[in-house]
Amino acid sequence: MVIKVLLAEDMHMVRGALVALLNMESDIEVVAQVAAGDQILSTAKSVQPDVAILDIDLPGKDGLTAAVEIRESLPGCHTLILTSLGRPGTVRRALDAKVNGFLLKDAPSDKLANAVRSVAIGRRVIDSELALAAWETDDCPLTTREVEILRVTARGRTVADIAAELFLSPGTVRNHLAAIVTKLNARNRVHAIRIATDAEWL
Repeated sequence: MVIKVLLAEDMHMVRGALVALLNMESDIEVVAQVAAGDQILSTAKSVQPDVAILDIDLPGKDGLTAAVEIRESLPGCHTLILTSLGRPGTVRRALDAKVNGFLLKDAPSDKLANAVRSVAIGRRVIDSELALAAWETDDCPLTTREVEILRVTARGRTVADIAAELFLSPGTVRNHLAAIVTKLNARNRVHAIRIATDAEWL
């Protein structure tokens, strides 16, 4: 059986290298590739992959939000996060999103193919040290959407920019930002970003 893979990665050269690497495996085929998070679910519904390999930091929608959407809409598709963000807080968010696997981009190439095979049959794949560090971190009080909005805010985007990027109304973005400041007991948005960054929630 050939494992059908959807790959979401916004860096063109990295995406090309990953596609070439995975297609060298006789039992793995990349059937779709996207560069933005808001393309993931619709593409997955179209091609019905066995495994979706998702970067976290994507334009339009982050990979963890997309992973939750895939789990709810396409239970037969398993998700594997492939990222350079190996901080405990990030791993914890991935575990909370119930992804099937979490792998760092600097892992050996054969480890990626084996992770795809394991995830495809329903196994959980995550480095034991990363998992332990994740469980030792404090729980993040923010929702996945709030973390996504705060991460975009941390890039210096305005409310209008955030609304356009995440397909929300400016009022909804302001409401989320107000909730974030309240939940983190922060003085303002900048303070909230600092708190979340220090806690490794972004």
